[in-house]
Amino acid sequence: MFQLGKTIISDDILKKDFVCNLSACKGACCVDGDAGAPLDKEEAHILEAIYPRVKPFLREEGIAAIEAQGTYITTEENELETPLINNADCAYVIFDEHDVALCAIEEAYNQGEISWKKPVSCHLYPIRVRDYTEFSAVNYHKWQICDYACELGEELGVPVYKFVKEALIRKFGEDWYMELEKVAKTI
Repeated sequence: MFQLGKTIISDDILKKDFVCNLSACKGACCVDGDAGAPLDKEEAHILEAIYPRVKPFLREEGIAAIEAQGTYITTEENELETPLINNADCAYVIFDEHDVALCAIEEAYNQGEISWKKPVSCHLYPIRVRDYTEFSAVNYHKWQICDYACELGEELGVPVYKFVKEALIRKFGEDWYMELEKVAKTI
């Protein structure tokens, strides 16, 4: 691990390779697991505001889940997340003609309906950020469903930090990312 500003970063971010392989995993990270996508307060308010423009892109099950639970939920640990459909799929998940899970929020963004791409936690994946009082922990989340992404990343020679460059800049800024690249050259 190393420190960069107010972040503590796992070496795996620089050393592990990763490129999403949706044709292999079918977007399993959006439908497997036991929790929705982590959100911050600002993102929760954004979801409320954009819901009417995202709704036409959603599946009926997603609409029902959101209208029953809200555009976001608060967990027992007082953390904010996207709601789930029957404790499985993210409520914002849609499927393409090949049964690949996609994000309705991102689809609305791609169609020019909204200017917000999706929750930063989704955009950053497989990186997970945990904010503490004095710093943020930036870690690589190893999950079996992403084995194909690790294989493709290794084949293409793309480290995690390069794969999620846009999301890291979105979260921490361009200067932070340029410093990260300098560290990467020394490892």
